[in-house]
Amino acid sequence: MNESLLRELVPVVIGVLVRRGADFAAAEDAVQDALVEAVRVWPDDPLRDPKGWLITVAWRKFLDAARAETSRRHRELRVESEPAPGPGESADDTLRLYFLCAHPSLTPASAVALTLRAVGGLTSRQIAQAYLVPEATMAQRISRAKRTVSGVRFDQPGDVATVLRVLYLVFNEGYSGDVDLAAEAIRLTRQLAVMTKHEEVAGLLALMLLHHARRPARTAPDGRLVPLAEQDRGLWNTRLIAEGVDVLQAALARDRLGEFQAQAAIAALHADARTAEETDWVQIVEWYDELVRLTGNPVARLNRAVAVGAADGARAGLAALAELDPALPRYTAVAAYLHERDGDPVTAARRYAEAARQAPSLPERDHLTRQAARLNAQLRS
Repeated sequence: MNESLLRELVPVVIGVLVRRGADFAAAEDAVQDALVEAVRVWPDDPLRDPKGWLITVAWRKFLDAARAETSRRHRELRVESEPAPGPGESADDTLRLYFLCAHPSLTPASAVALTLRAVGGLTSRQIAQAYLVPEATMAQRISRAKRTVSGVRFDQPGDVATVLRVLYLVFNEGYSGDVDLAAEAIRLTRQLAVMTKHEEVAGLLALMLLHHARRPARTAPDGRLVPLAEQDRGLWNTRLIAEGVDVLQAALARDRLGEFQAQAAIAALHADARTAEETDWVQIVEWYDELVRLTGNPVARLNRAVAVGAADGARAGLAALAELDPALPRYTAVAAYLHERDGDPVTAARRYAEAARQAPSLPERDHLTRQAARLNAQLRS
C-alpha cells in the first residue's frame, strides 16, 4: 500500500465529488470510506488506475449515503444518477479545495486542521499527534470545520492570500509525532505553485525552502536554540537553498512584489552569506523597508530595527526600536541585543532577564536566560 500516493489522491477525489454536486462534508466522508476499502482491497488486487478506482468507489459511497439519508427523511434524492467514470482530475478541483479549506468563516486553527485532512490527506490521529492534542479533540475540530463549509459554493475565485496564511501557519508549527508539518507545508505549497503560477505562492515556497534549509543548524545536540549568527553553516542544506533562490528569482522577475517574496529575499541574503560577518545588512534593511511598505506589519518593523542595528550601528537600531510599541512580542529581547551591541551590558543583562520571563516557549526562555547569565558573569568578573 502506497500511503504517499493515497495522500496525494485525497484532495483530487474530494474535489471531483464536490464538483459533481456533493457537499464538502459528505464528499470527505465518502473519500474516507473509499480509503478504508482501498486498504482492504489493494494489497491483494493492485490497480492500474488507483485514482479512477477511488473516484468511482467514493462516488458510490456518497450515493449510498445520500440514498440512505433520503430514505430516512422521505425526500427526493438530489443526486439521481452516477456519472460515468472518467479522468475526473482537474487542477481546478484541487485548487477549489484549497480555497474551501481556508474559507474566511473558519478560525485559523480550524482552517489548518481541515487543510491537513482534506488537502494533505492526513488522518485525524496524525494531525492530533502533530498538534499534541487528543485525537477526539482534533476530530471534533475537523467535524465542526466540515459542517461550517458544507454547502459553500464558489462563484468567484477564492482568496490566495488566505490560503497562503494557512499554509504558513502549518509550516511554522514545525514537526512532532510522526508528521513533519514543515515538510508537509512545503509539499502542499509546491502543489499550489504548480496549479496557480502565482508569484506570491512562489514567494512563500521560496521562503519555506530557505528557512527549512537552516533547520539542521538551529538546535544544538542538547536541545538549546542556536542563533543565526552562531549556526554552523556547513549544516545548511545547500540544495534547498539553491532551489529556494531559483524559485524566488523567477517570482521576482514577474515584477509583482508581495510580502512573501520580500521575506524570501531577506532569507536568501542570509543564506548567501558564507559567514555571519559577510551578511549584506544594507540590502536586508532595504528589503525590510519594502516589507514594511507592503504590510505595515509591526513585527517587520521590529526585525528591521535589528537589521538597522547591524547595518548602521546599535544606536541607529535603538532609535528605530524606540519608534515601536514596547508591548510587541520579542521587543524586550531585541532591546537587550541592541544594548549589548551598544556596549551597555548592565542594561542588556536586565532586558535579557525580562525577555526570558516573557518568552513564548521553553527553548527561547532558556536561551534568553543564558544570555542574561553570561553578561552577569562578565560583570562580576
